[in-house]
Amino acid sequence: MGLFQRSPIKLVNLMKVVVGLGNPGQEYSQTRHNVGFITLDQLAERWQCENWRFKHEALVSEYRGGAEPVILVKPQTYMNLSGVAVASVLNWYKLKPEDVVVVFDDMDLPTGKLRLRLQGGSGGHKGIESLLVHLDKDTFIRMRVGIGRPPAGWETANYVLGRFTAEEKAPMEASITRAVDAVEYILKHGATKAMNEFNK
Repeated sequence: MGLFQRSPIKLVNLMKVVVGLGNPGQEYSQTRHNVGFITLDQLAERWQCENWRFKHEALVSEYRGGAEPVILVKPQTYMNLSGVAVASVLNWYKLKPEDVVVVFDDMDLPTGKLRLRLQGGSGGHKGIESLLVHLDKDTFIRMRVGIGRPPAGWETANYVLGRFTAEEKAPMEASITRAVDAVEYILKHGATKAMNEFNK
């Protein structure tokens, strides 16, 4: 049972944008590179706000559990241009990069591990590189979900665009549930407290 699964959360009185990074299309839907999309789908299901609409070159849904909505965003520009969609959303809602929480896959973390950080570089992740270019600031909150390194002999592209093995599914499901919990914790308590709670 996640930290907040019993009922919808009561949010702080600040509008936030939660972005999940991934690639559009059924062929990518359950791949390692789409951990961000998978997390947002679970978050939307928990919040019962699956009214996704296409705008700003993204699928967008709004959760109104507090004084201000939380905007859920799944860019449909393909990973390398994720920043185009996110910049458009921020411009429309008159928000800043620090109002954004980004969920994405990370090969530098073991499968199933979760890490939060407040700013920094891209770590070689093309989606984060695009956000850094189009948002022009690195102050968005990063939620890194570990997918592990490819086995010897595998090409990186084939690995991240591949599906989870049977052995990976249980730790990944637990990690994604924890990522959803972490998003809610950030919205209730702020990123710094969430880092203390979830980076243990």
